Amino acid sequence: LLTVTVFLSTLTPKFYFALTVTSSFISGLIFVFEWWHFRKYGTSFIEQVSVSHLRPLIGGVENSPPAPAAFSAGESEPSRQSMPECKVWRNPLNLFRGAEYSRYMWVTGKEPLTYYDMNLSAQDHQNFFTCDTDALRPSDTVMQKAWRERNPQARIKAAYQALELNNDCATAYVLLAEEEATTIVDAEKYFKQALKAGEMIYRKSQNCHSQSPQHEAQLRRDTNVLVYVKRRLAMCARKLGRIREAVKMMRDLMKEFPLLSMLNIHENLLEALLELQAYADVQAVLAKYDDISLPKSAAICYTAALLKARAVSERFSPETASKRGLSTAEINAVEAIHRAVEFNPHVPKYLLEMKSLVLPPEHILKRGDSEAVAYAFFHLQHWKRIEGALNLLHCTWEGTFRMIPYPLEKGHLFYPYPSCTETADRELLPTFHEVSVYPQKELPFFIHFTAGLCSFSAMLALLTHQFPELMVVFAKA
Repeated sequence: LLTVTVFLSTLTPKFYFALTVTSSFISGLIFVFEWWHFRKYGTSFIEQVSVSHLRPLIGGVENSPPAPAAFSAGESEPSRQSMPECKVWRNPLNLFRGAEYSRYMWVTGKEPLTYYDMNLSAQDHQNFFTCDTDALRPSDTVMQKAWRERNPQARIKAAYQALELNNDCATAYVLLAEEEATTIVDAEKYFKQALKAGEMIYRKSQNCHSQSPQHEAQLRRDTNVLVYVKRRLAMCARKLGRIREAVKMMRDLMKEFPLLSMLNIHENLLEALLELQAYADVQAVLAKYDDISLPKSAAICYTAALLKARAVSERFSPETASKRGLSTAEINAVEAIHRAVEFNPHVPKYLLEMKSLVLPPEHILKRGDSEAVAYAFFHLQHWKRIEGALNLLHCTWEGTFRMIPYPLEKGHLFYPYPSCTETADRELLPTFHEVSVYPQKELPFFIHFTAGLCSFSAMLALLTHQFPELMVVFAKA
């Protein structure tokens, strides 16, 4: 003790200054490394080492892994394990390239579609509109090459070449309707020509589809073309204000081809019925498609929430509700909103206009920002039309996150939120759009700790430099 006392009494202010500067520098290096490790891997390095290596050495027992999240009703463990986390889906309400996407680019100078998104569309077109027997028909051979072309003008030129070879080439009219037509009216004219040609080819394929596997493949291709054309015609009618006609076309299409439910034509139907304010019909469609055995979507979950909110939103007041409590109908509406927000937490900011919208991409990632953009782009007007619906959403949507203690690992009504959505959304959405990220990663404790230690030691170094005698007295005391 005497030796230590003598040693401390001989220390000069320069020593204390050097000590605090060194400790501040070292803690700063640790902080920078921790921050880099967290940005790259999403975890704290110190925390990871202590849990993985030090705890077993001192006899600690690792926490048991979190209990599996409650699946959406009807989801079994095997189906959840086999479910692809980040499957990209064709946007049921995707816009027309020539009449809408191109017009946006002409006005703003910004490209609304990414190369990744357009490449996925090219793959879709090759899968839907081509088959092995195309080599037997020169026009279809030309169209096979057309779908692979990257340059829009080259695709349009190829479509005209196919029409010169065969004036009844339905896929050529489809390409022209999608990319050359600069208005919806022009696109509808092309699609009507495609429908006439497609129906004729489809009837021929039906008559001989059982003759060989090649004929069956041709029938599948012709069926895809016919369904695609009818769906796009219905969307043209919807955009041109002939909504009842569009609804009838969609219903007929769903009845004629019931096995093609994976195309999600019911989402087009829901949007058109909401525009008609036919809420009873919307509820009937939801009763069929909001089923435990069918995959969910933002359109399904948020439309269900909108209908329940409609019953109470006009008279809803947060102050009154806090005093008397929520009624049964209000509880149902709030639970429906919580369910929708848990499925896709990005949507409310677009509906509440806290975040600006862009044109929806041609493909979406379910539960991702791309799906939220696509849903809000078409459905924001339907929420605004119902008085008080957005107010109810504003008052209740953030409560969802209190129900899910750790969203990265747990779910409540659905399987856990996929961790790969941010990467896929950045590929699908244009670069000028700020991608919404959920859940935001919380900074680990050791990053806060090292930042505080670095700041504290730096402050001590500054005080020692400014008031050396006083800090020496303080250190010895």
